[in-house]
Amino acid sequence: MPTEQQTPQVDDSLRVVALEVADDLAELARVRAWADRLLQDLPEEQRVEALLVVDELASNALRHGSPPRQVRLLRKRNWLSVEVDDTCVDPACPRPPSAEGGHGLKLVAGMSVSWGQWQRPTGKTVWAELDLTGVASG
Repeated sequence: MPTEQQTPQVDDSLRVVALEVADDLAELARVRAWADRLLQDLPEEQRVEALLVVDELASNALRHGSPPRQVRLLRKRNWLSVEVDDTCVDPACPRPPSAEGGHGLKLVAGMSVSWGQWQRPTGKTVWAELDLTGVASG
């Protein structure tokens, strides 16, 4: 069963919340609802953009990655990082757009300040950072 983990705050400025994601595309609705609940304090436009980033990264991990998978939101004042782990060692890379997809990482790049990935011997973490300047931090 998928589980949610919340890391104790190391200091008052950083909050990390993690969600284990089962190997099922139906999990995307649960991931979106989880992130939406955690980002309720954001203005509508920023929340929608952040949720789209969460959805695209989680969707890519479910479609192209390997389990186990985890989604993390790292938040501090004026900044949000979305991180998604999977155990596929193949790098995430934009594909040419088609009717079947290929738009996700381009959307992520357009909505984030930066995005990238960390490769590990056992998989990868794909991440995106969003600027929340002018928004009260949660």
